[in-house]
Amino acid sequence: MKFTCSQQSLSKALNTVSKAVTSRTTIPILKGILLRASSDGKLILSASDLDISIEKTLTEVNVEKEGEIVVLSKLFTDIIRKLPEEDILIEQKEDQSILIKTNSSEFNILGISSEEFPVIGEIEAEEKIIFKNEFLKDMIRKTVFSASIDDSKGIITGVLVELEEKSANMIALDGFRMAVVREEMQNNKKIKIIIAGKILGEINKIISDFEGEEDIEFVLSKKKAVLTFENTKIVIRLLDGDFIKYRDILPNEKKCEIKVNKIMLHESMERAAILSREGKNNLIKFIINDNLLTITSRSEEGNVREDIDITKEGVDMEIGFNSKYIIEALKAIDDEEIMLHMISSVKPCVIKPVSGNNYEYLILPVRIS
Repeated sequence: MKFTCSQQSLSKALNTVSKAVTSRTTIPILKGILLRASSDGKLILSASDLDISIEKTLTEVNVEKEGEIVVLSKLFTDIIRKLPEEDILIEQKEDQSILIKTNSSEFNILGISSEEFPVIGEIEAEEKIIFKNEFLKDMIRKTVFSASIDDSKGIITGVLVELEEKSANMIALDGFRMAVVREEMQNNKKIKIIIAGKILGEINKIISDFEGEEDIEFVLSKKKAVLTFENTKIVIRLLDGDFIKYRDILPNEKKCEIKVNKIMLHESMERAAILSREGKNNLIKFIINDNLLTITSRSEEGNVREDIDITKEGVDMEIGFNSKYIIEALKAIDDEEIMLHMISSVKPCVIKPVSGNNYEYLILPVRIS
């Protein structure tokens, strides 16, 4: 194998495919990236941790000799990233070593035979979904942080992607909070898939790195999904099982409803959280009295009080929260004003838009003495 390509394009491609490389594996080949140069002037880079596989094709490559070899991801990526922005010659030697050469630098590193590298391949398509790039990024950003990061929690480490006749929905929960995001979208069929939250987060990083507005195609089978866009193919393993019946969790009643400026609430929460982080459960307290919301937090180091004007309907209330859960929900919301619906100090609070139902963030309270 022998080819020449630009440092910039190779470095960017490595940044994409390396998101499928895991350091937590006992299988050495999975710590590598497969380089495959073909006679038609293409370089295909591939990586896989068996849950997610990424393949990136570079077309502006001068291939003198076709071939394939696996390189250790971290070492190879670090070398390419630190080389000057000029053309790089990469050549596979007879002893499986790899020459990496520019006008002023020369590296020789060990390569690994590609025989045991997992085959990414194709899947037998059963359904196909087309998402607008910005549309998909926005929905992931607004939900993925609510998925459980505890691998022992099973299905709720995933995010439910649900297509209905006139909407696309994403739902994530971790046992303490839940995010439900809905966007208008015309669909021919009702479809439900569950994607691991950590994988969906990596997908969002990848599509955020691209400047184009190309649509993203999901091709689905029973156990896998393939995403394709901009010379990139991502194969992901879908989670198997039934997601929580999230509609049953959303409360239908409310005894206290407040309308508040989102930015003012967010800024006040950030200040109150400075002290809540020093205490237990990141505890902050909401005291709702007439048209005033008072946020308090205390720890051994001190206490804080924040007052915000609100519009209230219903009863006064005192309720405690983990500040982290409120702040993360507020960061995901773009609206200027929001509604908070509460029933009691021991039942969930729901953050909703002033009009419509594009999102609902349900947050369990923390008991306060």
